[in-house]
Amino acid sequence: MTKLTLGALLLASSALPALAQDEVTIDFVYPYASLFDVTYEAIMPAFKAAHPNITINIRASYEEYEDASNTVLREAVSGNLPDVTMQGLNRQQILVDRGIAQSLEPFIAEEADFQKDGYHQAMLSLSTFNGDVYGLPFSVSLPVGYYNLDTLAAAGVEDLPTTWDEVIGTCKALIDSGVSNPIYWDWAITGNWFFQALMWTQGVAPVEDGHINMDTPEALRTLETVKAIVDGCNMRNLTGDEAVSAFAAGELPLMYTSTSNVGRMMTIKADFDFDTGAFPGLDGTPDGLPAGGNAAVMTSTSEDPAVREAAWQWIKFITSGEGAAEVARTTGYMPPNQAANDIILADFYEQNPQKATAVEQLPLLRDWQAYPGDNGLAITQVIYDGLERIVTGDAQDMEELQQELTEEIEDLLPRG
Repeated sequence: MTKLTLGALLLASSALPALAQDEVTIDFVYPYASLFDVTYEAIMPAFKAAHPNITINIRASYEEYEDASNTVLREAVSGNLPDVTMQGLNRQQILVDRGIAQSLEPFIAEEADFQKDGYHQAMLSLSTFNGDVYGLPFSVSLPVGYYNLDTLAAAGVEDLPTTWDEVIGTCKALIDSGVSNPIYWDWAITGNWFFQALMWTQGVAPVEDGHINMDTPEALRTLETVKAIVDGCNMRNLTGDEAVSAFAAGELPLMYTSTSNVGRMMTIKADFDFDTGAFPGLDGTPDGLPAGGNAAVMTSTSEDPAVREAAWQWIKFITSGEGAAEVARTTGYMPPNQAANDIILADFYEQNPQKATAVEQLPLLRDWQAYPGDNGLAITQVIYDGLERIVTGDAQDMEELQQELTEEIEDLLPRG
């Protein structure tokens, strides 16, 4: 969507007389305030200019996507749901299944040329369930490598690693040059995202036909790869925030995490040459990578049509071409709106090559999968705990760990 013109605003106001006359307030919640506060601050003035009668009441942010999902599930019971919530792409289905997320099809049906506004099918499919669109993707991320080029050069490393074996070799060169803390591989990131990344790297979906592929050779290789990185790189058990701070301070030369931190890193890093690189594969280029990010979902329980229409106007605006472009400008996420990428940001990625890495990986995009049944979040925790045991050195035998995780997960899957 291009920038709104005065004529377009007048047309919109004439089509929505209730909104033009009445003040409306909607409640809105999003995760990761440290990443997205600046984005919504940039979007809000343009939205207010287009919709002066709509007030966005921003509630306290969710910590991460599991917190977002759990909070909304609790609020559905207590009757305190927001009108619009931002949910992880892998956490939408449970809200659809519980009848909490509402289909956007009635609103889309009233829009002229909705597809032409940039909402192309490839991105709408991330939030489509049983043929209906329940969310509009707001930000999409892929995993990338973060590199302190000055420290690498001092260690004699000239080329960025393209496989995990090469990453481990790079770690050894850094350790030999005196670097004590060479790497962080973001094992703890929300939704087992990096576990799923190593599965998709091998061309295998983490979940198939309601079965979690923890009992496969690819899952064993995934666990063995995590252990090889931890052992071969002397990786410390940092939190994600600690790793970002260490990298920004020039103390951590290799970091593998979401592209979402690129914008923040360019602002806070110390004086060193910084670049991003494609996510390494096991034997070469990955076969696929899971799409991270979040979508705007309507969860309003208001019976007032004006409130629901205002919620739709907010969802539509923040995911439009101009709204989505602010995602790229202020973070490292990619806007899932084609108009933002092809028109508004035509020269942006040439001028910001660190943010272009994830865009170049878009052909690898695969689903960030939710685990089936009511115990999906519990399964997430089981896999998290297993990865933590590798990182802390508590688990040494990966075949034994695989068997334990498989049995725990099987006990949590739906029966029949």
